[in-house]
Amino acid sequence: MPLSTFHTVRMALLQPAVLMACLAATASLVGCQGQVSQQKQFLAYDAQAKTILAKMTLDEKIGQMMQPDQGSLKTPDDIEKYCLGSLLSGGGSGPKDKSKYNLAGWTDMVESYQQHALKTRLAIPLLYGIDAVHGHNNIPGATIFPHNIGLGCTRDPELVTKIERVTAEEVRATGINWVFAPCITVPQDERWGRTFEGYSDDPAIVSLLAPAAVRGFQGDSLSDPLSVVACCKHFVGDGGTSPGSASLQGAEGATNVRLDQGDTRVDEATLRRIHLPGYIAAVNAGVGTIMPSYSSWNGLKMSANKYLLTDVLKKELGFEGFLISDYNAVDQINRADFPASIATSINAGMDMVMMTEKYPIFFQDLKDLVNAGTVPMSRIDDAVTRILRVKLAAGLMDPNRSPLVDRKLQASFGSPEHRAVARQAVAESLVLLKNSKNVLPLSKMTAHIHVAGRGADNLGMQVGGWTVDWQGAMNRPIPGGTSILTAIKSTVGNQAIVSYSLDGSGAAGANVGIVVIGEAPYAEGAGDRADLSIADVDRTAIANMKSAGIPVVVILLSGRPMILGDTLDQSDALIAAWLPGSEGQGVADILFGDKKPTGKLSYLWPKTMDQIPVSATTRPNAEAPLFPLGFGLTY
Repeated sequence: MPLSTFHTVRMALLQPAVLMACLAATASLVGCQGQVSQQKQFLAYDAQAKTILAKMTLDEKIGQMMQPDQGSLKTPDDIEKYCLGSLLSGGGSGPKDKSKYNLAGWTDMVESYQQHALKTRLAIPLLYGIDAVHGHNNIPGATIFPHNIGLGCTRDPELVTKIERVTAEEVRATGINWVFAPCITVPQDERWGRTFEGYSDDPAIVSLLAPAAVRGFQGDSLSDPLSVVACCKHFVGDGGTSPGSASLQGAEGATNVRLDQGDTRVDEATLRRIHLPGYIAAVNAGVGTIMPSYSSWNGLKMSANKYLLTDVLKKELGFEGFLISDYNAVDQINRADFPASIATSINAGMDMVMMTEKYPIFFQDLKDLVNAGTVPMSRIDDAVTRILRVKLAAGLMDPNRSPLVDRKLQASFGSPEHRAVARQAVAESLVLLKNSKNVLPLSKMTAHIHVAGRGADNLGMQVGGWTVDWQGAMNRPIPGGTSILTAIKSTVGNQAIVSYSLDGSGAAGANVGIVVIGEAPYAEGAGDRADLSIADVDRTAIANMKSAGIPVVVILLSGRPMILGDTLDQSDALIAAWLPGSEGQGVADILFGDKKPTGKLSYLWPKTMDQIPVSATTRPNAEAPLFPLGFGLTY
């Protein structure tokens, strides 16, 4: 999409009258992005779903509404005992035998669980969920793409669709059929540790890319063997929580509440204007599932909010898929009374509940609540019908097709063709913030290049959180990946000397220096920060390189805009590389001019911590940021 066209769409979307018109567009109408709603694909299976429902006992219905983490299963036989309809692997929840924590081991594990489900009376297959948020990131050897913050800088929906098609294929290669992605949050505060999971702080960019991701995961038809069920998260307002209601590392008087589990304190018009447009676009694109947020809206937990879950999402927007709670999120509604929490959430519209070791308790509690009339059978039947519609649409119950894994798909897992897509994504996502005296692009014939910094040869830093382990893998190998240092050496070959030091020393005599700095990997909670300044160790590496009297190129690996301080002045060229994933060669493509930088900032870039939170949507009249939304240089 040309930038001028994008800005026209953005300004139109931010007009309240246009947003309200979009909200009125339900499943039978055209959505904000001009995409005809695909929710009817689920309604087409309504009769089949209700035929199955009529055969089910209450126990079997409740089993469909449960999703334990596989790591919490007391025994795989519980799949049959509780008629389970779903399992998940949370971050790092894979084969217990670490020698089998690989493609074959994951596949065997998932397939064994599916075989248990097929032994139940009605043989309803499992929906198996996983957080494939930037590729099939839990599995060693998978293709790892840039996190969403980088993809937002591409403004390229066709690329996003291509990325998620690759991800879907690699996910299906392990027998998994459901991904907890895309995250379509609209982060308004860079201190939040999940900022990198959002495409942008601008709802128009999120609305552009959210349906593209859904189409990538789910394909032209959800029943395609190469498609997976998508799950947009976290509905709604997770990116707008107040720091006063949550903890920030280094903040005085901080509580133990994570930012993403805090309170979004805005009126309804603001909630709809900033946080809802991406969901309108995703529902109209046919997303199969949506995950309500841990967070609250003006004091009411989203998992308990009947108005937003049922009245707005299901009725007003016409969402016909099903809602899956976040990890143990239902427990937080009333920590002193688990049955009351269950009743509140199910009656509010939650269809499936994600949990850990409490699944036997949940099973009995919900059964008791139904028998007591606290949760009406009509609500149970609605939830199970929705779940069955998605399973039917996904082809899991097609008598002519096995729900078990097709291992032929493993031939392309982490393949050069898939990595080429990731390399393209890296190059398009980088944003050139400074280029004094046209230091970049570098010549491949440069006699001596000195490389430094914590991120130069550290794939764990390069890929960020949600990779191999939940919080990332700072000091663990990322099989198949290429570090930035390795990519630089590969690009210049024998035409130049490439030396390296961690702290920037030893640069004397070099023609140019490249320093790769940034954040250590983190995921939700652990990434909440009170101070986003560049780390002292990184500033020292830049200073050491600068002392050699050579031009210095700084590459910043981060999950959000950082407070640059004197780093901007100390660098001759500065690239925001975000968390580019496994293909460092895409960074080298920009450094050496094989591709021109085209990335444009999808977040405002603050000058100081005092300026945070800063967003074009929430503080349009604030002091000018260091770099505005849409900024990005080229060659």
